[in-house]
Amino acid sequence: MKPAALAAPSCPAATMPRTAAAAPPMSAASRFSPLQVAALAAKELRDRLRNRWVLAVALVFAVFSALITWGGGAQQGAVGLRSLEFTITSLVSLVIYLVPLVALLLGFDAVVGERERGSLDLLLALPITRLELLLGKYLGLAAALALAMLGGLAAVGIALGQQFGRAGWFHYGGFVLTSLLLGLAFLSLALLLSVLARDRTQASGLAIALWFLFVLVFDLALLGLLVASGGRWGGVWLPYLLLLNPADVFRILNVFSLDDMRRVFGLAAIVPPALGQPWLLGAAMAAWIAVPLALASWRFKP
Repeated sequence: MKPAALAAPSCPAATMPRTAAAAPPMSAASRFSPLQVAALAAKELRDRLRNRWVLAVALVFAVFSALITWGGGAQQGAVGLRSLEFTITSLVSLVIYLVPLVALLLGFDAVVGERERGSLDLLLALPITRLELLLGKYLGLAAALALAMLGGLAAVGIALGQQFGRAGWFHYGGFVLTSLLLGLAFLSLALLLSVLARDRTQASGLAIALWFLFVLVFDLALLGLLVASGGRWGGVWLPYLLLLNPADVFRILNVFSLDDMRRVFGLAAIVPPALGQPWLLGAAMAAWIAVPLALASWRFKP
């Protein structure tokens, strides 16, 4: 008698696991999340507050702005607040030298520093996109820069408001706003340098070179061209080249805000009225903020 063949136990159809052929869900990193950007920005701001960077820069702004405001006329034998035009003119010169340098030093290692420390890959392993990472870092650094500048320039603003009333508040408020825009423009450039640089040493060197180019060399080169040609070259288009420098855009915005200030600065004296339109200068400053950020997002690779 042949043994009965062993049959595999049959599993009821109701207990068989079913695999649904559903499409995989969209990854969280493939969607832009403002909450992720806000969280990254808050972390960046907390880091700057924790290491006392904001306090240190605010003190620098406060000391220099107070010295220039109350002691700027010592060479003429006068100490203290003089005219509104004189005060803002002196502070414009301070901002052109100081704000670009502070913004570049603040942001030059935002990305390349993370890459050197090995934390960039860890950040990108989280469910965040490269755009969210860049925007979060930029907004956090921008908030730190804005807090430092507002804290440092507040004392002078209060003094001007008490001395000159609403006119002082209005013109000084415009000056502070354009100063913040200048800082944001150079912070965008710093983030672009941080994305393009191979290491922190190269990024810091490029940041200093960029400061020299825009703050010192650019205007001297245009003036040299104008003087060397006897006014024959660039008579028409030379003023519009000022839009290629965010520091000059800032200078023109403040020079054209007060009539008595238009004859103070060198290249600003040749600016035609058409170039002094606030909407054109505002658009140029917005471009200096947006374009470097867009290029940084395009070139950013882990």
